[in-house]
Amino acid sequence: MLNPTLLLVMHGTRSPRGTAIAHSLALRVAEVTHRPTRLAFADVTHPNVTEVAAETPGPLVVVPAFLASGYHVRTDIPDQLLQAGRTDAVITPALGEHPALLATALRRLTQAGYQSGDALILACAGTSDPHAQAELDQAAQRLSQRTGEPVHLAYAATSTPSVADKVAELRAAGHRRVSVATWLLAPGLFHDRLKESGADAVAAPLCPDRAVAHAVADRYLRAAVPQPART
Repeated sequence: MLNPTLLLVMHGTRSPRGTAIAHSLALRVAEVTHRPTRLAFADVTHPNVTEVAAETPGPLVVVPAFLASGYHVRTDIPDQLLQAGRTDAVITPALGEHPALLATALRRLTQAGYQSGDALILACAGTSDPHAQAELDQAAQRLSQRTGEPVHLAYAATSTPSVADKVAELRAAGHRRVSVATWLLAPGLFHDRLKESGADAVAAPLCPDRAVAHAVADRYLRAAVPQPART
């Protein structure tokens, strides 16, 4: 592929700050890759994937800025590309398994006031997709390995238990402090729910952070530049 355009796809939010962060991430990715970069949203707001893909000439590498490969990554984004007639687009894996994302989540958690020994929750958006759920389970396991503490999954939407319910459950079990690691990219309704959960420390979303832009760039370059064969 010759200098394909990078199409960064984010979920979309009604939060002005969340939308501003999406645009900021796209600008940072363009600075890192030095390649043409466009931004689209899979849901909630515009421009959507179909609109941007239809008006973007030449080869296209689509990087889904999602932390698990749920409905939007596995079904919605490919369908929107087909609606734009872009059968030539290459879609990279989602971002969640990239090591830079877990490192950023840990940094945010520390900044929020996490203390060793706190009961620890990994707060996700939630999913009904079994493949995405397995990826969230793996993210919790990786966080547990890094902190040396058990990590409990809880959700801001879609799935149960909610973060607030898990906080209450852990306190009832005798934990004096509960901290929440955030597995969300941008502020908005879902992160607002985490802040209202009653936890002692709630980590900020992963964006804005230069490491996330580098993870997007890495996904793009692996798709755009032929990788040497392993011997």
